[in-house]
Amino acid sequence: MATRNIAVIVGSLRKASFTRKVAHSLIELAPAGLDMQIVELRELPLYNEDEDTATPPAAFTAFRDRIRAADGILFCTPEYNRSVPAALKNAIDVGSRPYGKAAWAGKPCAIVSVSPGAMGGFGANHHLRQMLPFLNMPTMPAEVYVGGVAAKFEGERLVDESTRAFFQGFVNNFAAWVERHAA
Repeated sequence: MATRNIAVIVGSLRKASFTRKVAHSLIELAPAGLDMQIVELRELPLYNEDEDTATPPAAFTAFRDRIRAADGILFCTPEYNRSVPAALKNAIDVGSRPYGKAAWAGKPCAIVSVSPGAMGGFGANHHLRQMLPFLNMPTMPAEVYVGGVAAKFEGERLVDESTRAFFQGFVNNFAAWVERHAA
């Protein structure tokens, strides 16, 4: 199996966010052949079509190039007001333009939503899931909701063993999904 490069998109900008901790845990559990790297969103300006001309902002170009270079995408998102955070929606918009040349097109992906509450980011997961078919992204059918996330970590370390086992199975299945659908 070839090494597959995975862009991990963390919807939370907060450095110590639970979503980022979940992403790091999944990266640590990735099987051989899956090179998972977080693509930061914090420097990405708000999408403005007026600025997206023949010479778009350098941050737009760098982000799109990084997404195009990936074999697959793992979205890790918290839930804000029953939807995805603005930073994640902005990244999706930036990567979807110019129209007809989306960087996301054809990239196999999966979604993990995170919440300190019991529902595990259900609203965010489904709002994101609604956007991805328009971007022509084969989306892994497994729905992953990480509820009660605060109790699963001590500092940066995942301490809940059942969650670790679940994450291991998920990331192994994601590797197979990417292998099956990557261009």
